[in-house]
Formats: sequence, structure tokens, C-alpha cells
Amino acid sequence: MKDGPHIARIAALIGDSGRAEVLTALMTDRALTATELAAVAGVTKQTISAHLAKLLDAGLLCVEQQGRHRYFRLANQDVAQLLESLMNVAFRAGAVRLRSSPREPALRRARMCYDHLAGEVGVQFYEALVGQGLLQATADGAAVTPEGAAWFAQVGIDTAALARQRRTLCRPCLDWSERRHHLGGALGAALLQRLMEGGWARRVADSRVVQFTPKGEMALRDWLAATAPASAYQGAGGYGVPS
Repeated sequence: MKDGPHIARIAALIGDSGRAEVLTALMTDRALTATELAAVAGVTKQTISAHLAKLLDAGLLCVEQQGRHRYFRLANQDVAQLLESLMNVAFRAGAVRLRSSPREPALRRARMCYDHLAGEVGVQFYEALVGQGLLQATADGAAVTPEGAAWFAQVGIDTAALARQRRTLCRPCLDWSERRHHLGGALGAALLQRLMEGGWARRVADSRVVQFTPKGEMALRDWLAATAPASAYQGAGGYGVPS
């Protein structure tokens, strides 16, 4: 009996090495042109056009026209979550690149996982939020505690407004390099945006790497050291998070 969605077509599309490189490059939640994606995938413009047409037709990508240029990005969060899961399975199965990128250590330290923070720093953030009682592990993943809602409000993040979105509010996302969880969902995206707006971190050009500024590194150490749950009542200044 053949029931449910037919996954073979999607699996075959992602399984091509060139298209896999394209999809991975778009995990930065940035829109890229066909020329940029051709360079990433190491293929000709003609070949990348064929790849992009197939990915668009399958609903894995979307495209936006601006003047003479067309910009491609992942279609939605479901696609990003699928790719995150595949990365985790590939890493656990030992399917790693034979030749590591020079950016590999920085990628493992802190990187974009679509629109939220991953890597060692992302895991530390998530575990500190749970340890401080701002997030609570649940059967469904994670939930914001009342203390957490108050703290996030003090650093400029409205969890109630985020909860009204169609997207999951907070979701533990298994980190392929750390094999522990970092914070995904709407809250994870809002937190990373807040860190960047506050001058703690920036995204490295043409890379998934997130680089913390000297100011951010110092504040990050102070914040992660404040593990006592009572600290949740100290407000943004108590954690050093940009306000």
C-alpha cells in the first residue's frame, strides 16, 4: 500500500551535490543571485539555471525580482528545518567533507542556522536560558516561563507577540557540531536579531559564520556566568544583554 506524500522526488532533488550546496548556502536566510549560487556550487550558469528551476518547481526555493536581478532564498521554515535535520543525520553518520573549510572552527563556534544562532555559542545560550529558569523543557520541546517572558521583554523581545505568529515560538534545535540543542523558532530568531542590533555580533560576509565583537565576547562571558535563577529578576543590565 502506498500512502502519504511521495518523498522520493524531494529526496532526489536535495541529494544532488550541486543542489545540496545551493540549499546549504541559503541556510543563512539571505537571498542570493544565480551567479553567486553558481560560484558556491562550482557549476556553470547554465547548470545553475537548471538546478534553480527544479528547486523552484518543487517549492523548495522562492525568487524575488529586483530590477534586472533575481534573488533566490529558501521557500519557508519547513525547508530550513528539513535541511537542519539532514545536516544532523549526515554528521552523526560520518558524512563529513573530506577537506574542511578554513572557516570550519569559526563555523563550529557560532553560525547561522537559517535565522537563529547555532554552534558552541548557540548551545551555551540555550542551556543558560534553561538553567536560569527563563525557558523550561517540555514534552513538546520548550516553553517560556513567566520569568522568561519578563526578562525577554526587558531586552526588547515581546514573547506574546511572537507567540501569535504561525511559527513555533521556541524550539530546541539539535546542533550538528555540538550534538546538543540550540534555540530555534521565532524566539531564537528574535534573540539573534537583538544580539546583532545591540552590536554583540555580526554575520561574516559570504559565510554562515557569526562573529562576536570584543564587546559581545565580554558581555557574553558575563551573561553566561550568571547561572543563578534569581538573576532573572535583575533585568537586561544584570545579564549585559544589549538593551
